[in-house]
Amino acid sequence: MSDYEAMRRAADAAIAYRRGIAGAETTPVADYAAMLAAFAGPVPQTGGEADAIIAELIGKATPGIRASTGPRFFGWVIGNSHPTGVAADWLTSAWGQNGGNLIAAPAASAVEKVAADWLLDLLGLPGEASVGFVTGATVANFVCLAAARSEVLARAGWDVEADGMFGAPPIEVVIGADAHATVYSGLKYLGLGAKRVKIVPADTSGRMIASEFERVVKTCTGPVIAIAQAGQINTGACDPFAEIAPIATAAGAWLHVDGAFGLWAQAAPARAHLTAGVEAADSWATDGHKWLQTPYDCGFAIVRNAEAHRRAMAISASYLPPAEGSERDPSAYVPELSRRARGFATWAMIRQLGREGIAHMVECHCQIARHMGERLADEAGIELIAPVELNQLMVRFGGRDDATLATVKRVQDDEIAFIGPALWRGNWVMRVSVTSIATTMAEADVAVDAVIDAWRTIRG
Repeated sequence: MSDYEAMRRAADAAIAYRRGIAGAETTPVADYAAMLAAFAGPVPQTGGEADAIIAELIGKATPGIRASTGPRFFGWVIGNSHPTGVAADWLTSAWGQNGGNLIAAPAASAVEKVAADWLLDLLGLPGEASVGFVTGATVANFVCLAAARSEVLARAGWDVEADGMFGAPPIEVVIGADAHATVYSGLKYLGLGAKRVKIVPADTSGRMIASEFERVVKTCTGPVIAIAQAGQINTGACDPFAEIAPIATAAGAWLHVDGAFGLWAQAAPARAHLTAGVEAADSWATDGHKWLQTPYDCGFAIVRNAEAHRRAMAISASYLPPAEGSERDPSAYVPELSRRARGFATWAMIRQLGREGIAHMVECHCQIARHMGERLADEAGIELIAPVELNQLMVRFGGRDDATLATVKRVQDDEIAFIGPALWRGNWVMRVSVTSIATTMAEADVAVDAVIDAWRTIRG
């Protein structure tokens, strides 16, 4: 049997899985220990037949596949991996293109350029900005902050790409109190230190307080990088960009926005007021595998100053043909030389949904999140922790950590919906993320019923 039959078996199994999970009443999943036992064993002495290997992989892995593409997955901010994006991604794998340069991958390079232009338009960001197609918002934050480091040090007369950080003018980093952990990862990778930041107090929903931002920025004496966010991971709140961007500009600070999911409010007219002024920043990080529904992995590092972006990321070698003239060199905006051609799935999903479809999806998810929050808050003993502004909501049960964690566990054990816990201001909460295009109001109500039933059981 040929290797191509193995590809057909994989495609058939994938389609069957997605059809089944879309209508599944429950979503059981085997745990890590069971999966490890299924796969563990010595290194095979001899090779095998492709079709049999794929059949074995399907049989062993399927019980441990979390239903994150199902309609009642609310555990993290995870998109649906839309079938159109998956199909494009299958072709990406089959075509085997290294999305590194124009000559090696002309189609991949061209579609990336078009998709980048579409993204800037959809998100209302400066048309001159550069876009790097990376693995996700974690690396997008890293790339944007690398460009920021390069530029603020260049303004101070220091070439960090040539001379490194030893002896460089100290950079001061200003960040909100409720920033996401991945931003700190970027600071760590870049030698800027996760603990050397200056913290700006936040309000009850986690957004930076503009007057406090101004106060902290005024205490800075050297090069400054300020980090804001669109979409606080627990509340969905966005920083007041229209207020803080002019403050950052006046101070000569580079303003970066971690917009992993919240930046997509820009694409929905009814929600764009939440991110008003975000276009005045210097760089933005966001994901495709969240609200754009592309398969993993897919993220975008967007930088207003394309030269700073290239300076921080570009790789050169004699065997790598440079882009000619003004052509966009895909490898100049990412840390990877060998990488997946992520532009195909991005292009396909924007083509699938269009401007109107993306706006409708984002708005629907926001409405669903608000509806879920209202229904849960109507039940005795369930407290909605913060106003629902975007697609995130938090609730607490009985005002106690133990009751909250017990309810979360019961919901997960019942396997009707998947929702997880989070810590918020020192207290455990149930956090609900509405991000999948498969989620409808009806499916959300099924999930809410499951949560209320679980709470009633715990409450007794």
